[in-house]
Parts: sequence; structure tokens; C-alpha cells
Amino acid sequence: MPLTSQAKYAGKEIEILLVEDNPADVRLTIKAFQMGRLRNKLHSVEDGEQALAFLRHEGIYSDVTRPDIIILDLNMPNMDGHELLTEIKTDLDLLTIPVIVLTTSEADKDILQSYRLHANCYITKPITMERFLSVISSAVEDFWGNIVKLPKNE
Repeated sequence: MPLTSQAKYAGKEIEILLVEDNPADVRLTIKAFQMGRLRNKLHSVEDGEQALAFLRHEGIYSDVTRPDIIILDLNMPNMDGHELLTEIKTDLDLLTIPVIVLTTSEADKDILQSYRLHANCYITKPITMERFLSVISSAVEDFWGNIVKLPKNE
């Protein structure tokens, strides 16, 4: 079942899809966005298959709004992050959604493969909660929420 969190602060509200199978990381990400300044509606799914259903408005996701940004973990069951990234970036209806890879992997092969599959950025998950909150604030909120011009939902 998807998890949804809402935080409303200054600026335009952005829709975020978090694709993450670790419940602790989901809770931490939700907390980071709730504590932040960016108006957002964060939806969470557990794997690539659920993410595709969400993005394609299938089944229980038939009424969801298209996300402005996808935050994607690489290591997931059923369909991993690289497989999902391939699906997103080869689908004409989805390829313009920016994808932020947020994962524990620091492996050069994962970084290279993510960029070859057209990830928009690659961030290694910080170990401490304080650093994680800082990364969400600076990388996601400040850059993707305030600096970058995102495509409008179609």
C-alpha cells in the first residue's frame, strides 16, 4: 500500500514519488520533507513494479497525480532501480520526469550505469540522520524545488 505524506510551506507544491523498499528510509525521507521548507506531496511505493503502476495510473493508482520528481533507490525486489530507470527513460510519457537516484551504493558501476540510463543526479544516502536531512534539504529542496525549472505535469 502506498504511503503518502504532505508538507506545505512556501512556494509551489511539488509532487514527489519515492521508490524505496526500506521502511526506515521511507520514514526518514518523509520526516525530512515534513521538516523542510518545500511545499510537497510525497507518495511512496516499495518497488519498481508499483512505481510503474503509479506512473501509468494503473489499478489503485488510477487517480494519482503525475509526479514532478522521482526519488529512486537502486536495490529493490521485483524490479530494481536500474530496470525501472530504463522503463521510465524509454517511455515517451514518462521520460521528462527528473529521476534522482538516492541509494547506499557508492560503486562506480552503479553511478555510471545510472547516468547512462539518463538519471538526472546520483546521491549516496548519508549514514547519519542529520546528514540525511541536510542532503534532502540542499539537494532536493533547494536545487530541485527552488532553482531548477521542472516540466509541467501533463
